[in-house]
Amino acid sequence: MSQSRDKRQQNQSRKLMLIEDDPVFRLGLVACLEPFADLQVLLEADSATTALEMLRELTTSTDTIADQGNDALSTRSIGLIILNLDLGQASSSHGFGLTLCQQLRAHYPQFPLLLLGSSLELTRLAAAFQSGAGGYCLKGTGVMELVTAIRQVAAGQPYWTEGIQAIATNTAGTQPLDTIQLIRRSPLDTALTHSPREPARLSWLAKRRQNLRLSGVRQIERAIAALDAQLQANPSLIDQLLLAGQRRELRTARWLVNRLLDSASEPVPLQQPLPNASRALDPDRQPQLTEAVAEQSLSESQTALTPPIANSIQSPQSALFQATFTKLQANLQNLTGTALEIDLLRDTKKRELLHLVLRKLQDLLDELRGQLPLEQLETKRDVLLSDLWQATVMDFLGKYYTVQIEAQPIEVVNVLLQDREVVQLAILDRIPLFPEFLSHLLFQAPLTIDGTDYATGTVEAMTRMELLLQHVTIQVANAVMQPLINRLGDVVAIKQAFYDQRLLSSREIERFRNDLSWKYRTDRVFAEPAAIFESQYRLLTLTGNGISQTTIYAPRNDELAALSGVPFLVTLVLETRDAIAPRVRSAFSFFGRGVVYVLTEIIGRGIGLIGRGIVKGIGNALQDTKPKRSERWR
Repeated sequence: MSQSRDKRQQNQSRKLMLIEDDPVFRLGLVACLEPFADLQVLLEADSATTALEMLRELTTSTDTIADQGNDALSTRSIGLIILNLDLGQASSSHGFGLTLCQQLRAHYPQFPLLLLGSSLELTRLAAAFQSGAGGYCLKGTGVMELVTAIRQVAAGQPYWTEGIQAIATNTAGTQPLDTIQLIRRSPLDTALTHSPREPARLSWLAKRRQNLRLSGVRQIERAIAALDAQLQANPSLIDQLLLAGQRRELRTARWLVNRLLDSASEPVPLQQPLPNASRALDPDRQPQLTEAVAEQSLSESQTALTPPIANSIQSPQSALFQATFTKLQANLQNLTGTALEIDLLRDTKKRELLHLVLRKLQDLLDELRGQLPLEQLETKRDVLLSDLWQATVMDFLGKYYTVQIEAQPIEVVNVLLQDREVVQLAILDRIPLFPEFLSHLLFQAPLTIDGTDYATGTVEAMTRMELLLQHVTIQVANAVMQPLINRLGDVVAIKQAFYDQRLLSSREIERFRNDLSWKYRTDRVFAEPAAIFESQYRLLTLTGNGISQTTIYAPRNDELAALSGVPFLVTLVLETRDAIAPRVRSAFSFFGRGVVYVLTEIIGRGIGLIGRGIVKGIGNALQDTKPKRSERWR
């Protein structure tokens, strides 16, 4: 009877598969789950290839023994896959955990999937949610809480509290990561944890352990975030290896801190619940919330994106805007090497302007949804960008903002709007792929990247869309500042209200204007024709260290055919150089080898023979000067 009971308990336990490339974390997680009889790690894999091979063998063997009965089948099947979303980041800055997640949901949808990760990267979370993953937990999660998540996802219930909090609310951009990582349990679990049945206070020792653990995890998380920012700046290969090693050490230290100072009795800190969190999920993925938790609301921040981003987690729009909003909280230093109009602003005004552009673009998308058909996006492109620019100008400066110039009141907005055509031609018309950007967000049209179409929500599409969104935001902000610099750049009231302290003098402002003028001339004559000829777009992007420039491939044959004058001559010069340069290099290489041959084989040998003869003559002369032996004894 005891054997049958043990067998029944074994069959009732949940078989787990762990996919983790960090052997220390994998060993520690297996050890943490050993005390729980209903959880058993059946399979372990350290790479995507190994995991797929194991699953292929598992499904094949399961099919062959299906006729042996339920007992034999249950001992071979797994009830949950635990995947490290950061899989492969030790060897690559991006990793391939998300790609494996999408493959698992596409080929093995029968297995529930729980994701583990070290950060709340919004684009990856949105893509993982779209692929159908069952839940997400930070690696710093406590053991009991992680066990709860495993049981919940294995039972078919979602565990997306952290992902929803990061994507659907605006707190991710304004709170540090160590604050966000405290939000781990679902609202129902939080309400149950703080029910009146449990003691409200911890003992002094438990509080001390809790404070030590949270303080240590905060410091480690800040260090990991700093390393991630350095890795995003495209360092050298040696620096990447060193930074990746330091990040692995910090992750191990974080796991040890959580393991050694963990207390099963310490409650999760209370936090405000998510607005519209249940509405953000699919109907079949909504968690059941208690009335007390559901009735609470989150207060709106003044810097929050309006109404906002929590409308729909199914669309990647919320994740893209929130990711860009989060990056705007970092350093906004210009790293492109060329002048940008927003460089004239002090940091607070620069960040305020970029936030405003992002919010106005979101409002524009909300207005266009359901009003404009797909085929009219291309024809309405210029009008949409112009309206976005005008709305941003009016809100940033104030519709009735007035300055005194020579005792005359001047309405600033009316003056700036007179340069609409200049701004349209210089900046707005050069924003690339804006219709494709709108169609992908509004109509879920596939996005073409390097000749391949990618559907909405894929990691490639999300990455490209994030670059386009950042470029649109920065360029519209530049367009807002351009007429202000040209028309009212030296007005004292405007300088005191907006400008950076280093650019207040008239000389610095004129120098800045000249830099901008020179940049636009060189871009129009040289840089832009070269980019068209190379089928590239240059995009301004946000990194952890500031604003940088990157290039993407896109066909530009129509623009190349429309070139004329000096820009067309530039492309001819480039083509001529490409045609002649290899031949000239080959000719110089051949001529150089000939010169080397002549110098070494002919002239060198001749000089060597001459030197040899000289040395030989000197030796003979010395030999003749020596007295012979017979003469010496004479």
